[in-house]
Amino acid sequence: MFKNNKTFTVDEATKKLEHYCAYQERCHHEVRQKLKSMNMIPEVADIIIVHLLKHNFLNEERFAKTFVRGKFNIKKWGRRRLALELKKKDISKFNINAAFAEISEDEYIGVFNDLAEKKANSILETNKLKKKKKLIDYLLYRGWESHLVYDKVNKLIN
Repeated sequence: MFKNNKTFTVDEATKKLEHYCAYQERCHHEVRQKLKSMNMIPEVADIIIVHLLKHNFLNEERFAKTFVRGKFNIKKWGRRRLALELKKKDISKFNINAAFAEISEDEYIGVFNDLAEKKANSILETNKLKKKKKLIDYLLYRGWESHLVYDKVNKLIN
């Protein structure tokens, strides 16, 4: 496999990471991975991360809010999936809760109902139990809470 042997000065790496963070919101975890792929030693990586934080290129709360808003609006993920994905990126519980506060309960339930009804109409299965299972699996995989899923499926498919 091809190994990256290019070395970077601290200034070059800093500029590269500034561009990396300016292009799209990033979390500390992603920046550390990028620095590791650039073969930067941990001491230098810490210096660069402090620089990025000081100059507001890196902000975990802003990242969490952007991530939640994007995945909720575009991929229609529920809170369980969003929280799981943010935990994988080492985002704190405080920032996860702050990000969830961005979505109103009415909006959350509205998106869930629209998604459930649209998916229920698109499932061509004639056997009611199989149709229920397909819809439940789909909604649970997307990270919607099980009490919402089971209530909605029972209303939609009788």
